[in-house]
Amino acid sequence: MLVAFSVWPSGGAGSDSVHDAVAAAVTIVRASGLPNRTDSMFTTIEGTWDEVFDVIHRATDAVAAYGSRVDLVIKADIRPGHSHEITGKVERMEQAIADQAKAKTPAPA
Repeated sequence: MLVAFSVWPSGGAGSDSVHDAVAAAVTIVRASGLPNRTDSMFTTIEGTWDEVFDVIHRATDAVAAYGSRVDLVIKADIRPGHSHEITGKVERMEQAIADQAKAKTPAPA
């Protein structure tokens, strides 16, 4: 399964920047050894239910040290029998873009 999640502290003192808290969460994700990717809004992780949610739980606990509350958003793609989808989905999309561009390009005269 693929799970995209975003976790951040709220309700604490300090600035509105949460990069230190997010860094603590991403460090836990990366140390898990599971395939993962982080962008400006979400971290996506691939593994089994138990693996993925254990990591999300530990990442959430790490963020809790930075505020009196924690906000957590989770989106899951559960597709039994498939693996390597963290890269496979993107590769298939990029191929589709290339194929569409090629189909729209007129043949040389």
